[in-house]
Amino acid sequence: MYIMNINILFKQILVTIMAVGWLSLAHANADEDDLCEPFRDGKVDTSLLSSMLAAARDGYLYRIEKETSQVGFCVSSKFSEVKGHFHEFSGGIALPPTGAAAKSDDQAMIVINTASLDTDGSLIESMIKSERFFDVEKHPEILFISRGFEWTGTHTATIAGDLTVHGITKPVVFAVTLTHVKDASGNPTHRMVVKATTTIQRAQFGMDNMSKLVSDDVNLCMSVEVVRYEA
Repeated sequence: MYIMNINILFKQILVTIMAVGWLSLAHANADEDDLCEPFRDGKVDTSLLSSMLAAARDGYLYRIEKETSQVGFCVSSKFSEVKGHFHEFSGGIALPPTGAAAKSDDQAMIVINTASLDTDGSLIESMIKSERFFDVEKHPEILFISRGFEWTGTHTATIAGDLTVHGITKPVVFAVTLTHVKDASGNPTHRMVVKATTTIQRAQFGMDNMSKLVSDDVNLCMSVEVVRYEA
């Protein structure tokens, strides 16, 4: 009887361990699906997604925290400077702990919902969202996928990649600074602030309307807080 009870107890423990393991695996898979969902449907090469997932499992993928981040642009016009920012975006950056020594593994990608654009004036906002510029109904997303990092200092780099706006993809280079967020005691946390800027010519992306009133040069700028992904 004692041996039988031990066997029953052992089986119960084994079943519990298997159940916990299955739930953990299911949770991890769900997290990975959530991580990649904005970049599926052919937006991103599957090899890049696999690489980003590997970075997540190895503990050096940082995800954008939308609530504490800003993504926007500014462009000069004959009347004033027009500024806009987006409320909906997601993405991440993979930074191996060895930094510049492993720059071939450094990657970044972000997708932006064009309909989430917000400007100072509703008239300007409607015009930028219209078919004259972003045409948000036909082109609901802006996408940036990096092709390579070039570290210029301990906390500075240039990121070359492909930017898709208005359905047109062009190569761009962002100037980037990375700053570790510290806690109250001055110790580094698992968070960083990434600031990136570049200038594009809107006509190259098929947005050449009102060229006599609005500058062709558009400054893209983002200041995003990223947190290390933990499965």
